Amino acid sequence: MLQSDTYRNNFIPLGDSGGEELMTSICTEPKFSIGQRCILVQTPQGNVLWDCITYLDPSTIEFIKSKGGLKAICISHPHYYTTHLEWALVFDCPVYIAEEDSEWLSRADSEKRRKFVDDESEEIVEGVSAIKTGGHFSGSLVLHCSLGGRKKLLIADSFVTTPSALYHIDRLPGTTSFAFMWAVPNMIPLPPAELVKMWHAIRPFEFESTHGAFVGQEVRDKNVKGRVLESMKIQTRAMGWHDHALLEQSWP
Repeated sequence: MLQSDTYRNNFIPLGDSGGEELMTSICTEPKFSIGQRCILVQTPQGNVLWDCITYLDPSTIEFIKSKGGLKAICISHPHYYTTHLEWALVFDCPVYIAEEDSEWLSRADSEKRRKFVDDESEEIVEGVSAIKTGGHFSGSLVLHCSLGGRKKLLIADSFVTTPSALYHIDRLPGTTSFAFMWAVPNMIPLPPAELVKMWHAIRPFEFESTHGAFVGQEVRDKNVKGRVLESMKIQTRAMGWHDHALLEQSWP
């Protein structure tokens, strides 16, 4: 586990209404590794930590416990496995991970904290469900929740939030809100066959906002689900496909 007086974790509310007052970004400064955040999701049935960061210090433990502790941790994909066993031990809770990605685990789970998501979706606590999209990794997950009467999708980088997603008013046709990547740093996109599987995974779920892997990646739009599909189609056409099942999909 990272231990240093150099680092500290920041706690940043995602918003002050619409359920976002129940969501808090936790991220380490100065930036450590790729600088992803985890998100504390508060619900009456118990709190869920979405994804994980390396640094866990007394201030972070005190903050989370002041909000009611953790009922569960759910991790989107192996890039964010990091110190999840230490977090699970401190908060005495299980960690949900996709069964397909278990090959990437490198440490023994002596306390049996890990729970593997086998099905296409699994309810973590009431009103909060992990959805298996695959793509970025075979078992990549997103998290669907209803907070304050608003439905939200926490996407990590299973769906990569693009700059144009955050500045979408009057944007030019053909610009995307999301990218769908096998390797983000090397910019290797996923093929349409994977995109259509990802679309079918999330299609049954409604949501009005997405929340990405890094602080500030909030996309708020009642049509954000349509923007996910639009982005998939733009990526498909850009790769030279003009006759594919994905292009026939529609929403609503």
